[in-house]
Amino acid sequence: MAAHAIGLQSHIWNNNLKSIALLCLYPVIMIGMFAAIAYLYSYSTIGGYSHPGMGEQMPHSLASKRAQNIVAEFWPLIITIVGGWFMISYFFHTKMVRALSHSHPVTRQDEPELYNMLENLCISQGMKTPRLEIIESHARNAFASGIDDKSYCVTVTRGLLQSLSKDEVEGVLAHELTHIINRDVRLLIITIVFTSMIGFAAQIAWSTFRYSLWVPRSSSNNKGGGVLLIFGLLAILWIGYFVTLFTRFALSRRREYMADAGAIQMTKNPDAMMRALMRIAGMERIPKLPSDVAFMCIENTAPFLGMFATHPPIQKRIEAISQTTATPVPDMPQKIRAPRAEAAIPPQPRDNWTTRERFRHRKNPWQRS
Repeated sequence: MAAHAIGLQSHIWNNNLKSIALLCLYPVIMIGMFAAIAYLYSYSTIGGYSHPGMGEQMPHSLASKRAQNIVAEFWPLIITIVGGWFMISYFFHTKMVRALSHSHPVTRQDEPELYNMLENLCISQGMKTPRLEIIESHARNAFASGIDDKSYCVTVTRGLLQSLSKDEVEGVLAHELTHIINRDVRLLIITIVFTSMIGFAAQIAWSTFRYSLWVPRSSSNNKGGGVLLIFGLLAILWIGYFVTLFTRFALSRRREYMADAGAIQMTKNPDAMMRALMRIAGMERIPKLPSDVAFMCIENTAPFLGMFATHPPIQKRIEAISQTTATPVPDMPQKIRAPRAEAAIPPQPRDNWTTRERFRHRKNPWQRS
């Protein structure tokens, strides 16, 4: 059991130990799935029949021995495949996340005030400034991604910049930088890689299973056994897939509190962080954003598997900030407007954030004088 956490740094250390323990389950899951598939294949080739003079339980023991031999023989190939998948993800995960979120990179010339704000926060923490990207959407959200200093990236939506004041945007940026400092984004990227690997295999098995049901085979005698074998393979893969999903769910949910605390420690402005969360509430849904990316966002109200929340409720996060810092909850409107069901905002590279911010804030009914 991890030691009792006292203070923010102890909480981070304690949380990382639990996260490492959860990630250690992934190799166990992979090995267990391959061993189960090897046993299923071995038992199906035996046919479940005892050989003369070998006892009634011989098929099970023989299938088990064959499965062990298969695992011992093919484990280098398994490691090679997994390692190759990781290498591909390591070098191309940035482009994958960008394609999935429909974001585009920006420079200091494109968004000078936003870029300077991010850079100043990084200087205060003695860290390298990550890349900055923007999603042209009316939604109010942000997330961090990457594996190392070369690939770390902070992505924000245009709606977030247009709807939040500067100190609130600063709190959101500090929240995402805390995810990078705590190595949360690295853990989440790894879990996404594992989950997508198993999910891809499960989808192939499902496609093969449906094909075997509808397309007639020339060898009709083995059709029933082949269908059962594919069905068993499909069941093993989907069980492993859902187990990895639940593990990723546990990693994602509890880390938002730590990122909120880190943002407050970085900006020394708990009031702005609470106001930012209030403005984001109910307006965070980015159109066509995959669930893998939504897991990394500062807020995501989409239920996990239609049943569980991936993030703590914003109300509880605000209460935690207020109680921990002894700061009163800001007076904000209780009724949150519904998200606008609009397509992505066309990018306007010549129009910087300062102009849009001033125009929007004059019409923002939530902006306090």
